[in-house]
Amino acid sequence: MPNVLSQPDMLKVEAVSKRFGAVVALKNASLQVRRGEVVALMGANGAGKSTLVKILAGVQKPNGGPIEVDGQPYNVVSPAHARATGIVTVYQEPSLIPDLSLRDNLRLGNTPVELFRHWTNELGIDRLDFLEAAGRLPLATLRILDLARALARTPKLLMLDEMTAALPTDLVARVLRVVRDQADKGQSVIYISHRFPEIAEICNRASILRDGETVGNLQIEPGIEDRAVELMLGGKVAPAGARQPLDQKKRDRLVPRLRVDRLGTGARLTDVSLDLFKGEVLGIVALEGQGQDELFDVLGGNRKAGTGQIAIDGNSVSFSHPADAIAAGVSLVPGDRTEALLMQRSVHENVALPGLARLRHWLSIDGKSEASRVNAAIERLQIDTRSKDEVRRLSGGNQQKVTIARWIAQGVETLLLFDPTRGIDIKTKRQIYALVRDLAAQGAAILFYTSELAEIRQACDRVIVLYNGRVVDEFLATDADDERLMRAAHGLSHQKAVPA
Repeated sequence: MPNVLSQPDMLKVEAVSKRFGAVVALKNASLQVRRGEVVALMGANGAGKSTLVKILAGVQKPNGGPIEVDGQPYNVVSPAHARATGIVTVYQEPSLIPDLSLRDNLRLGNTPVELFRHWTNELGIDRLDFLEAAGRLPLATLRILDLARALARTPKLLMLDEMTAALPTDLVARVLRVVRDQADKGQSVIYISHRFPEIAEICNRASILRDGETVGNLQIEPGIEDRAVELMLGGKVAPAGARQPLDQKKRDRLVPRLRVDRLGTGARLTDVSLDLFKGEVLGIVALEGQGQDELFDVLGGNRKAGTGQIAIDGNSVSFSHPADAIAAGVSLVPGDRTEALLMQRSVHENVALPGLARLRHWLSIDGKSEASRVNAAIERLQIDTRSKDEVRRLSGGNQQKVTIARWIAQGVETLLLFDPTRGIDIKTKRQIYALVRDLAAQGAAILFYTSELAEIRQACDRVIVLYNGRVVDEFLATDADDERLMRAAHGLSHQKAVPA
């Protein structure tokens, strides 16, 4: 990486504060970014990272603290003002309007189309239907399109909030290369991520937030991970709990809780078969567009299968609506938590929601029983409920916990987790790993897709790899080294190795 220490400051933030009623989001946040520098902004969920980004982007106004851009006071009044200043943001959730076509989204944002096309090609997406509604595109594609829109504005400061969290490994590599190339050309970048390998690859420094306050600045060098985690969490961190693999001989004698036989929906999902047993966590690894989205949509009742069979406890089933899947004991936690949550309703209402579908009439609500189940789920997942009125005020990690807690409150039989730790901090990740293992120990069957290969060894018993809509490899999670997973994910290993 080039030496940027001699470069002038592009951004300087000193002791910025921000309150939302009684909740203090930022109290003493400082940040320095030089020209051509990539600075990682790190912290546990709720530390204030996204709030600081929104202040710099003109979405929110600080309660105090000076901000300078290129040595001049920066009193941003709107997102348009921020963009005009050269500060462009890619947020953690897609910003394209789902009901509008890609063409209309670009028009709405006055995005230079030719530059946009250039960046989509650079980022690995060269075939786009500009008349297709944005809401029909996969989450990973939407994230890349958001980045391409941002780059098309030729920003002086690019802010990326968990940019790679929803991306498969091949697209992650493209994003990292583009970010580093832009920095080498003098562009500054604020990079929010919980992925240490990415930070080590492209960042110059890391600025650490804890409880709304900057608690450290670290130069990127080997071995900073432990120090960064200590700063983020305020002390030493216990390692993630050991995973106890399911007894394979016992598994082979059981009827699968979920059996999928030659399932297909079209071009992307062509022929997938798998068995998932009670007490087991089955991991799924795949690059973007290899059928994982369609598989979870079918099993969750969001899409009808074109071919193949699904069986629950040996009984054939067919889902034409999510309610059908839920009635069969199959619960889906989608990759995009905004799809699952009522963002303007309370934590309690969101967690209690699935229980309402089981009521025969409103007078059958047992308020005490519901409150007990909901509160137990909230406590079990350690959800921060200081902002009780609206889920949208929670951090991303706490929002994700809510999407899982609603099924915990109802009782879990078969749980479909699609990238459940996307964009959340290391402490929350380990809580979710421990919860997954605990649910499996209690007899739940869990299908776990992840875009982070290391999670397979952390949480799963077995793993299957999808390529071109088919299962191309299968083995124990303890044998799931990154090289084997990546070779299979790229279609280089077609010899399925089923454990004995």
